[in-house]
Amino acid sequence: MPLPVARTPLSDLDPVIALGALDGRYRGAVAPLVDHLSEAALNRARLHVEVEWLIHLTDKSVVPGADTLSADEQAALRALVTDFDAAAIAELKEIEAETVHDVKAIEYYLRRRLTDIVGDQRAESLGELVHFACTSEDINNTSYALMVQGAIEEAWLPKARALVEQLSGMARELADVPLLAHTHGQPATPTTMGKELAVLAWRLTRQLERVSGTAYLGKLNGATGTYGAHVVAVPGADWQAVSRTFVEGLGLTWNPLTTQIESHDWQAELYADVARFNRILHNLCTDVWTYISMGYFAQVRGQGTVGSSTMPHKVNPIRFENAEANLEVSNALLDVLASTLVTSRLQRDLTDSSMQRNIGTALGHSMLALDNVSRGLAGLDAVPEAMAKDLDANWEVLAEPIQSVMRALAARGVEGMTNPYERLKELTRGRRIGQPELVEFVRGLGLPDEEQARLVELTPATYTGIAVDLLTHLKSDA
Repeated sequence: MPLPVARTPLSDLDPVIALGALDGRYRGAVAPLVDHLSEAALNRARLHVEVEWLIHLTDKSVVPGADTLSADEQAALRALVTDFDAAAIAELKEIEAETVHDVKAIEYYLRRRLTDIVGDQRAESLGELVHFACTSEDINNTSYALMVQGAIEEAWLPKARALVEQLSGMARELADVPLLAHTHGQPATPTTMGKELAVLAWRLTRQLERVSGTAYLGKLNGATGTYGAHVVAVPGADWQAVSRTFVEGLGLTWNPLTTQIESHDWQAELYADVARFNRILHNLCTDVWTYISMGYFAQVRGQGTVGSSTMPHKVNPIRFENAEANLEVSNALLDVLASTLVTSRLQRDLTDSSMQRNIGTALGHSMLALDNVSRGLAGLDAVPEAMAKDLDANWEVLAEPIQSVMRALAARGVEGMTNPYERLKELTRGRRIGQPELVEFVRGLGLPDEEQARLVELTPATYTGIAVDLLTHLKSDA
């Protein structure tokens, strides 16, 4: 029967019941992002930009004859940002209820605090330099750039690098453990488990290098990107230089040519790179899940986990399945962010404002996946015996090296080596053969003694080429 209509509204409970899983069940895994991409973090970043713009204008004497700030006063203003707390959040909420404009609320809040710092008389004139010649987007674009930069460099990248290093460590440990490869789901040329994991680590590392090289762009050039108000108010200033030094002083890359908004192209590029990392990680999850199902990895028991509510023997690969789901959610958001943020009608529209509030959710699901994959990998034990059993059951995979040797001999003019592919196909296709059949076949080919000896000694487990040596391409850190 349906839930009763008369029930206690969960939305009224204290503490607040989270609507989304990231702020509820999975809060612990994504908590570091709250300091960078929450609404409170956005307001703190806006306050930071407004404070630094006021200090920049006064410190550089951009407006002739304007008052200046002492070192102590500058420090007090910056402390508003470092000491930003629940009281500041509450006060801003009250101001915004009156202004119905979030950036204007920051301006009024800073003016109040400026009065506390420099006194009523000086605050009257200095207050006019708060948000001077700025459009809201001058504050917002630099704030988001700082927030995303912090989220990536201080939260997401360290987590991703740690996972890739964990994976690389597993690859090195399993470098020489032979593995029956599967192409199109069919038994194929053997490899090693370490080499297969190294491929994924290598791919992920390349994406981390791209993410690490992100340029976080910012602009401060007024309502339509022309410095119109700036030039009319203070015609003698080199406003491009003022803007550039300010933006670069924030630790961002200056964008010299924009509409009212910074174009967000750098965001689209970044989110595409993170999404590509996610997709490769998703590939790792599906591969490891498959290895578990094949018995090549055993999941560590004795951790107090319940694998199935009805089947006591099961230990389900839940970490990798959870990660798959979260990577798909993350990519859905990252893809829509990347595709929509690069478009804005004429000078600007407000779609980017709503869209950017989902950045934290997009990165949050990725971080949750990183956490699950790391925990999943930590709970695995390789089972070389299971891998060896499959190798020993598939001697037909040695048809490849035998026909390759025959081709090389035929190219050198050795007689009797014609049609090697067809001869091996007749022996191996559609049926299983063992070591005795293969050795008998090799000895009947009329090979030179050296080649025959090499092929007779070859086994599926030793036919791994230079797989172990290839791991030298892995970097010591991601």
